[in-house]
Amino acid sequence: MEVKVIGGGLAGTEAAFQIARLGTSVTLCEMRPHKLTPAHKTAYLSELVCSNSLKSQDLQNAHGLLKEELRRLGSLVVKIADRNAIAGGKALVVDREAFSRDVTAEIESCPAIRIVREEEITVPDDTAIIATGPLTSDALAANIAELTGSANLHFYDAISPIVDGNSIDMDSAFFASRYSEGSSDYLNCPMTKDEYDLFFDALSQGERVEERSFEKLAYFEGCLPIEVMAGRGRETLLYGPMKPVGLRDSTGKRPFAVVQLRREDKDGRMYNLVGFQTKLTYPSQDRVFRLIPALRNARFLRYGSVHRNTYLNAPTLLTGRLNLATREQTFFAGQITGVEGYMESTAMGFYAGLSAAFFSRGIDLPLPPSDTALGSLLRYIITPRENFQPMNINFGLFEHC
Repeated sequence: MEVKVIGGGLAGTEAAFQIARLGTSVTLCEMRPHKLTPAHKTAYLSELVCSNSLKSQDLQNAHGLLKEELRRLGSLVVKIADRNAIAGGKALVVDREAFSRDVTAEIESCPAIRIVREEEITVPDDTAIIATGPLTSDALAANIAELTGSANLHFYDAISPIVDGNSIDMDSAFFASRYSEGSSDYLNCPMTKDEYDLFFDALSQGERVEERSFEKLAYFEGCLPIEVMAGRGRETLLYGPMKPVGLRDSTGKRPFAVVQLRREDKDGRMYNLVGFQTKLTYPSQDRVFRLIPALRNARFLRYGSVHRNTYLNAPTLLTGRLNLATREQTFFAGQITGVEGYMESTAMGFYAGLSAAFFSRGIDLPLPPSDTALGSLLRYIITPRENFQPMNINFGLFEHC
């Protein structure tokens, strides 16, 4: 018996690894590098296209709890993330390229996994996991929509810019982590009120990428472009990604506003503008973000951009095993199931892998307990609701919280 996994992202590689670990053969299909998505740049499996932060490790935080559950359950992704962790305060932050390279090497070295580098345009008739993520190809998306009887839903994720660490004016910035005593993992770019006002006006007037006729704008609330947030009021950013609370500069003074930069690599050669996901045009980004004093001479290694995200209306389609109610041999994993975030996608890959492996042997996999992060997230995406939207893990999903 063999299980086919379509998609070599976090969910697909995690699913493939778990299936192989249970002694079942796997064919892992990944269309890159022969066909790239609008966001991916490499041929590595589990390439991180947005942030390089896997969020909090604190067990008092739902994100930290989910990671620890996966860690104890033997998650490949979490193991390799731990191996490639770099400074990030309370968050699990990884060296982006080293992480993806190590995941690829682990999967390639697994004798039970066969990797096929080609595009799959139809859902297989045999046991398979669809883990094609937010950038499912048009042909496969159309076939999934045909099978499910309803059109996929779309929204848009925005990616934050990355700047060259050597181009940052360090005299206009300081290292510190919000609320974290003795830690200096984030580089903070302070702004006065006048500097903030100038930046805000330029941001609000910045040119945006023109919406194409077939696009339906429906952002995920937890990943709003910064200019969209700014449109909600002049002080909105001061309570969001530019909040100064918990930060003091070298003189002990709290700035009016702060832009936090997070390392993209261990040596600090690249920094990500935290919370600055955007759909401004590249020239506008170059002009507007240089109004941040520490970034006046910044070299942008990657500008922000917007990409499509595709997900199923999971409560009407999927069972608790993450397979289609009308086609039990077809499983789904990752963001396409309606979760949002790296670890959430990994978690659904983990569970779908176990579920498909058990199914191939005629065994039903029970739901995880409702008081666990994994169980709570799974129950969210299979519970009927009037307006289903993608969700990050949070304690509001727990049955007893």
